[in-house]
Amino acid sequence: MDRTLRDVAEVGPFFAVRAGPGEPHALGYRPLAELYATDAADAPDPVRERAADVAARLGTPELRVGASLAFQGLAARLWSVALGAAVLAGRVPDLAADRLWWNPALTAPDDLWLPDPSALPGPVDLAGQLADTVLAGHLVPLHRATREACPIADGLLWGNAGSALAGSVRVLHTWCVAQGRTAQARSALNLAARLLREPPLNGTGTLDPANVGFVRRSCCLYYRIPGGGLCGDCVLR
Repeated sequence: MDRTLRDVAEVGPFFAVRAGPGEPHALGYRPLAELYATDAADAPDPVRERAADVAARLGTPELRVGASLAFQGLAARLWSVALGAAVLAGRVPDLAADRLWWNPALTAPDDLWLPDPSALPGPVDLAGQLADTVLAGHLVPLHRATREACPIADGLLWGNAGSALAGSVRVLHTWCVAQGRTAQARSALNLAARLLREPPLNGTGTLDPANVGFVRRSCCLYYRIPGGGLCGDCVLR
């Protein structure tokens, strides 16, 4: 799996994850499972802290804007790493939330660390494994934790998840075509189309395979950032 992750990292920084042994906790990393935990009422809320940090960096006083974009950014990282491996190697890495570490102070490709990389068992239904790994394993608990951290619409966050998947597919598809890997480019589109047909992503937007475009049915609130404007897939367009 180490070799697979190195190959996937060639697509771009969002597809890269630090792999191998070390002391992630000593360097400010923490298991993503801790980010999703919301049962300790007296503990700091890492999701709310992350949302506040993103909002401050973007110059907006609205916590929900920071929460929305923090969710979308992490979703894009997770989709990219998992989908890249599935398409390029036919295997989905084991990205269980207690095995994948995250440092909120860093940006891609340094924010994620997988100390003990391994692949999920195969051969399998790749779309099903992607759904189990990214959606069920990460985005469902992140969605819950984000909504507990601040008032934000359910459909907005799932729209972010669908948009993040579409963005990852677009980058991967473009890279595959440029490398002459047309079969893998088609595979990326097919996997994305299958995932977008299933709940909770169904209804979040429309994927156009002809131009690898996506139009979502919700807004991530980026337009509320000073000078932000509208995203390319925004429903407000």
